[in-house]
Amino acid sequence: MAKYQNTPMQNMSFILTTCFLLSIALANAEFTKNTYIIQMENSAKPEVFSSHLDWYSSKVKSVLSKSVETEIDKNDEERIIYSYSTAFHGMAAKLSAEEAKRLESEDGVVAIFPDTKYELHTTRSPYFLGLEPIQTNNKSWSEKLVSHDVVVGVLDTGIWPESESFNDAGMTPVPSHWKGACETGRGFQKHHCNKKIVGARIFYHGYEAATVHGANLLGYAYGTARGMAPGARIAAYKVCWTGGCFSSDILSAVDTAVADGVNVLSISLGGGVSSYYRDSLSVASFGAMEKGVFISCSAGNSGPEPVSLTNVSPWITTVGASTMDRDFPADVSLGNGRKVTGTSLYKGQAMLSVRKQYPLVYMGGNSTSPDPRSLCLEGTLDRKLVAGKIVICDRGINPRVQKGQVVKNAGGVGMILTNTEANGEELVADCHLIPAIAVGEKEGKSIKQYVLTNKKPTATLAFLNTRLGIKPSPIVAAFSSRGPNLLTLEILKPDIVAPGVNILAAWSGVTGPSSLQTDHRRVKFNILSGTSMSCPHVSGIAAMIKAKHPEWSPAAIKSAIMTTAYVHDNTIKPLRDASSAEFSTPYDHGAGHINPRKALEPGLVYDIQPQDYFEFLCKQKLSLSELGIFAKHSNKTCKHTLANVGDLNYPAISVVFPEKTTGSASAIHRTVTNVGPAVSKYRVIVTPFKGAEVKVEPDTLKFTRKYQKLSYKISFKITTRQSEPEFGGLVWKDGVHKVRSPIVITYLPPM
Repeated sequence: MAKYQNTPMQNMSFILTTCFLLSIALANAEFTKNTYIIQMENSAKPEVFSSHLDWYSSKVKSVLSKSVETEIDKNDEERIIYSYSTAFHGMAAKLSAEEAKRLESEDGVVAIFPDTKYELHTTRSPYFLGLEPIQTNNKSWSEKLVSHDVVVGVLDTGIWPESESFNDAGMTPVPSHWKGACETGRGFQKHHCNKKIVGARIFYHGYEAATVHGANLLGYAYGTARGMAPGARIAAYKVCWTGGCFSSDILSAVDTAVADGVNVLSISLGGGVSSYYRDSLSVASFGAMEKGVFISCSAGNSGPEPVSLTNVSPWITTVGASTMDRDFPADVSLGNGRKVTGTSLYKGQAMLSVRKQYPLVYMGGNSTSPDPRSLCLEGTLDRKLVAGKIVICDRGINPRVQKGQVVKNAGGVGMILTNTEANGEELVADCHLIPAIAVGEKEGKSIKQYVLTNKKPTATLAFLNTRLGIKPSPIVAAFSSRGPNLLTLEILKPDIVAPGVNILAAWSGVTGPSSLQTDHRRVKFNILSGTSMSCPHVSGIAAMIKAKHPEWSPAAIKSAIMTTAYVHDNTIKPLRDASSAEFSTPYDHGAGHINPRKALEPGLVYDIQPQDYFEFLCKQKLSLSELGIFAKHSNKTCKHTLANVGDLNYPAISVVFPEKTTGSASAIHRTVTNVGPAVSKYRVIVTPFKGAEVKVEPDTLKFTRKYQKLSYKISFKITTRQSEPEFGGLVWKDGVHKVRSPIVITYLPPM
């Protein structure tokens, strides 16, 4: 063994070589150009510059002239990739770490953010939400009700203009306030814009800088596909690409959309939550809100884990996902005579005879340790063991439809996709390339037990098309991200839930419904799930409210949506959580499930002005420079009008009691605006709580005119500290309207 030992000189040589290579790597990292978002103080531009872009360019050139890298890279390309001027002021530029550090000390620079990668949160719903008449030959009341002057800007993966969903027949001319454009690109020409699609733009410079270096589905869900507000216009802003969605592109899209004249922004993507001021989408949406734009964002698909939310800023409407009363049932008939019902969108040639039992296999066994074969991961299945059989695959890690492809490649004739503890009993339908049925965790365990305790287990699969009137519904989707909002416990998130499971949506003609490369089927519509599906529902309903009440602020629209939401399903029982089958809480469903008809006439609204949101930030213990990120383009200052964070006039009520003994007390304040009949009287009802006494003063609100504002105080006194949060509600009633706010009482545990 001695001949393999290094000499001291060899060891020293190795150490020196390693240090040299490490120094080269660190030097390269220092000089590598990445995209940075630079916020500038709009009013600080010297008069000598004719435009803000000229000023920005001078700043970058000044930094480059002082940079060591300038000597290395004399033929440097144009560094500025975006200039922002509406919802956000500043630029996005490609800089090295050293250059970014130098630029941060320049006059007029408010803050610098590294470009961040965001992820996508990817016919029955109008009926389910009460937006359609029973007779299909009549126009829906929502079509008759609203004007056509509201524009919804959608930040997403783009648009398929050929879809019949974007037909502009019968629509009036494009509204005069619209200043957007139709940019041409691959597969999109100017003629694709019409009176429905009024704008289309693409944003890719951030993505490029980060990554380029060297109305029915196959007969299912048959019906009429339409949006929540069919008269609303759509402007598409493509910010997401194969490699992700980058904050520099998102910022540019938001900035451009506000300048174009959108009334509503629908953003079905999100990133991590670290702070309000470090989240570029939070900062950009604050600027959009100041311009009167309503912003709805998806909550995320990381449920049912707690504290899994994104997009938690109070000026954003954060949307979770729920089910509808429509299902796509399919049956698994076992060899022992037992039948299990699941769901599927499979619509291929009859590969299975319902009269024949096929061998059934599960590769997981009895072991408690995870087995890659049980998940049907790529390359894990042995053809000799699965050919000609139905294979049981556990849900998780790889995409659900890909598991079916893995089974098919190994010679399997069908698949049973079983939920695990993370998914519970939630069933998501997929358009598989192989006969496949998804079943819940409980039934999945029973099927696997049958396989493991029988020498020759068998099964067959049958597909039953579409079924309506499912009870109970809605149910909070297991994947829907959950609260609480750890940035500010006093701001309850999510705000609302809306249909997001098995939604029929327009689909690109380029990709098959499973999105697999091996899928050569082409469809006009697809059935999809995710909070990226629920978010557009809320955006459309916000557009409908804006059309009826054009003078309402984004906060008033949000209040109308939240305070009219319902918290009971179609069996008149509290909403349930698909992951546990237990009752859901406001950390799961927010204020409840959206109710469009009621939201149009809420009676009272909790309005919030931009300065109020800024006062909320003033209570977040931010430094002056961090506050400046939200203030520099509108010259806001802290006026200290909020006694505490909980006094923000939010439609939900969340109070936090720190570690103290019984007897702790707290009070918060709210102001409501009368948007109903001029003369009206509201009385309050409050849920009783185990651990606290709750008192509302006054308990009656008497209005004498429309738009009158009245305030009230809610006092909380702890009587018995609880180990878990308590949930309830406060309702103002006038005999016609029920204005409900969820209440959450959090008892912080000892540290």
